[in-house]
Amino acid sequence: MDLFILVITIGIITSGFFVLFSMKKRMESKLASIKANLGSDESSAKAKSIIRWIWGTAAWGVVSMLLVVNCFHHFFG
Repeated sequence: MDLFILVITIGIITSGFFVLFSMKKRMESKLASIKANLGSDESSAKAKSIIRWIWGTAAWGVVSMLLVVNCFHHFFG
């Protein structure tokens, strides 16, 4: 059980970093496109996808921190 918690924590953190870095360039290009075409409906859809990406990244960060704290509490507390 102890090893399972550690593996899950490391897996979530690693997969989150992989997704974050793989999507970073796409989000930067979407942001540049939004800046170039401020008034179009397409820029509104791209802005929503960027906002969802930011929320997802923040949620992943919070979950990762909670899992790390839980691991320290489980192993050392």
